[in-house]
Amino acid sequence: MDLNSKEYTFRSLSFEEFQILVSWAAKEGWNPGIEDANIFWNTDPDGYMGCFYKNELIAGGSIVSYDGLFGFMGFFIVCPDYRGNGIGEKLWLQRRDKLLNRLQKGAAIGMDGVVAMQPFYKKGGFEIAFRDERYELVGAKFELNPNIHSIKQTDFEAVQEFDTTCFGFHRTTFLTQWLFSPNAKAFLYKENNDFFGYAVIRKCINGYKIGPLFALNEHVAQSLLECCLNSAVDEVVFIDIPCSNAQALQMVKDYNASYVFECARMYYGNPPKTMSDRIFGITSFELG
Repeated sequence: MDLNSKEYTFRSLSFEEFQILVSWAAKEGWNPGIEDANIFWNTDPDGYMGCFYKNELIAGGSIVSYDGLFGFMGFFIVCPDYRGNGIGEKLWLQRRDKLLNRLQKGAAIGMDGVVAMQPFYKKGGFEIAFRDERYELVGAKFELNPNIHSIKQTDFEAVQEFDTTCFGFHRTTFLTQWLFSPNAKAFLYKENNDFFGYAVIRKCINGYKIGPLFALNEHVAQSLLECCLNSAVDEVVFIDIPCSNAQALQMVKDYNASYVFECARMYYGNPPKTMSDRIFGITSFELG
């Protein structure tokens, strides 16, 4: 349909409006987690922006700030009835610029871009750091490593310290919800009081998703993966692997995982300093 650009307005979203984006994403097969909307919103209630046409929400996305030190753009979606009118491009640029204004000078922005949109994102100042590939597995029974335990509140400080080495920044507000969500299970690997990794598996509309899976080495990663799969026997389970980690790619091959699709982690500005060899599964395409 032909739209009058003078009728566009761009503004922050309310939680109810953000939930509309989540419902669109579900219909598109993005398969969000059962608690994703609440957790994402609570992480940064000012981190969601939409495009309205004659007061109707027609597109939106996230512009989440982690304490002004790092930003992440995701959940970018246009209502199917309004696609093909350049709305997405206008909104994306508005989101990028608004997020830059929310961050400290020189702070970077991350995003995961689908293949078809990567040339556009490059024009907007983003560079590819590595490819991500989604894989599908089926939950099954495993003999669990005795060094793995469910994460408790008393483990939070150790989990956050390890998480920061992989994500690059503290994300306290996010983690306090993500680890203890009623529809998720979180596990850590600890040996002789040394913390070697952790993983979260959460219920989604279709099956489960593992993310993150951060581990000191492949053995720890495999043990955590098996624990997650053991908690979702006979259910479909998805994990997003950074292709920059050869051990992560080998891991999914070893467990006969099926390739689903790929995108790319891209950054505007300098990428965060992380121990990338510890990243066996990223947290999410929406918030990093």
